[in-house]
Amino acid sequence: MFVRMIAKAFLRQWKKMLLIAFTIALGSSLATAMLSVMMDVGDKINQELKAYGANIKVVPKDTSVLNELYDVGGENITGAYLKEDELGKIKTIFWAFNIVDYTPFITAEASLDNGDKVDVTGTWFNHHMDLPTGEALDAGVASLRSWWEIKDGDWIDEQAEDSSSLAMVGAALAEKEKISVGDTIHVTGSQGENDLKVAGIFDAGGEEDDLIYVTVDTAQALGGLDGKIDSIEVLALTTPDNELAEKAAKDPGSLSVSQYETWYCTAYVSSICYQIEEVITDSVASAVRQVADSEGQILEKTQLLMILITILSMIGAALGICNLVTASVMERSQEIGLMKAIGAHNRSITGLILTEIMCTAVIGGVLGFFAGMGFAQIVGHSVFNSAISMRPMVIPVVAVLVAIVTLIGCIPAIRMLLNLRPTEVLHGR
Repeated sequence: MFVRMIAKAFLRQWKKMLLIAFTIALGSSLATAMLSVMMDVGDKINQELKAYGANIKVVPKDTSVLNELYDVGGENITGAYLKEDELGKIKTIFWAFNIVDYTPFITAEASLDNGDKVDVTGTWFNHHMDLPTGEALDAGVASLRSWWEIKDGDWIDEQAEDSSSLAMVGAALAEKEKISVGDTIHVTGSQGENDLKVAGIFDAGGEEDDLIYVTVDTAQALGGLDGKIDSIEVLALTTPDNELAEKAAKDPGSLSVSQYETWYCTAYVSSICYQIEEVITDSVASAVRQVADSEGQILEKTQLLMILITILSMIGAALGICNLVTASVMERSQEIGLMKAIGAHNRSITGLILTEIMCTAVIGGVLGFFAGMGFAQIVGHSVFNSAISMRPMVIPVVAVLVAIVTLIGCIPAIRMLLNLRPTEVLHGR
């Protein structure tokens, strides 16, 4: 009998049930899309922020101490260096898969034929490295500093046989020295000299425009710095800092065992820096705050926006359900009054109405979920140019939200139902 009554209610009021299902579908589709994007937005934003460059810089410990004491910037005036043969160890830390890109730098002072002094910086361009883990890595400034504008020529190809005799010249230096692509410049360092063919001229918009960039081994040969590097710039996918991360950044030794494990096993920028210091001898890894802070702030604001849209969509769905269910109960007031008159209890009638609405909510929620998955992909491709990964956690969260919103929307109608008097309704009052 109960099932028959529900079936007849659906047949008689199919238009209102369709509107209720549509309202729930709209709310659940927005919730599904926003929650899916929110749970996947961290990696997407980090990928977008890759254009801002490295968010971690590794320098020798002695250089770091001197910088802090005398604010001498990135100059390696102490003669302290990192070991080139340890570079592969960065991809062996706990958060190795979060290390997106990194590249070393070594600078040698040199002079041109006209006597002008110039800094020659060795780095990776499109470096291929076989890692200790058995994997391979392709990294370098070509991807790490993607905002550099190549005004003429192209990036140095490290895979080419003549890469050690190629150079890239900053736009300011090229203009000053009248250097063009294809020219050969003779540079003399403290321990060697080399004829460098200009492969490209770049505009970085900073102090790099006064430098000459070459491969690492070329710069090392000029300065007699075999196996040595000044610094390493690392781009890592990180989790926004919280109170625990800030406490650990000041002193990891102040953490309890459980706090230390939580911090070490979370991709905070401080924990990744700590792990890099563990594998690179006598090094100090620190966050490039402008980039690291931007990641956290943008991620938090984006997630807050997604949550706000989800809440507003659920409130709108609840209001729509409230109006539709209340109108349905008013139309069926004589039917409900008759049921009460022949002995039906409020609990039974309330259960009947709620069952009808919840069945409708299930249909609308399922349709809305699949529509929301589609909306999430549209957002992903239009904003991040990549698909949004569907997280299993979204399903129970959306189901709970739909159930809560449906129940809240039914409250006014249930109150009206409980206050309905059979004698008044059946007499047309």
